[in-house]
Amino acid sequence: MTNLNIRPLLLAFASATLVITTVSGCAVARDQSTVGAYIDDATLTTRVKGKLAENKDVSAAAISVETLNGTVQLSGFAKTTMERGMAEKLARETSGVKSVRNDIIVRN
Repeated sequence: MTNLNIRPLLLAFASATLVITTVSGCAVARDQSTVGAYIDDATLTTRVKGKLAENKDVSAAAISVETLNGTVQLSGFAKTTMERGMAEKLARETSGVKSVRNDIIVRN
């Protein structure tokens, strides 16, 4: 192997080590027991955000999604109570979500 072939491998290894260290630090700070729980929550957040973005009746840009131990918290603003309810429904229907806390405020 030449030096040119080793550099990408070393860079990938260093990046992976940094990500694991960062993720494990976040998991501890958020009172999660494992890195796996943190990754599961991040996956749920991404799934819920994706569902909100795909739905034409919900303004995904105005709604924030956070997940902790399978509980999804929605916050931000909706134009109508129907939009607020649809965001909650989409979150509840997402596979792996244990519960939903809907803190979305309807702004008239």
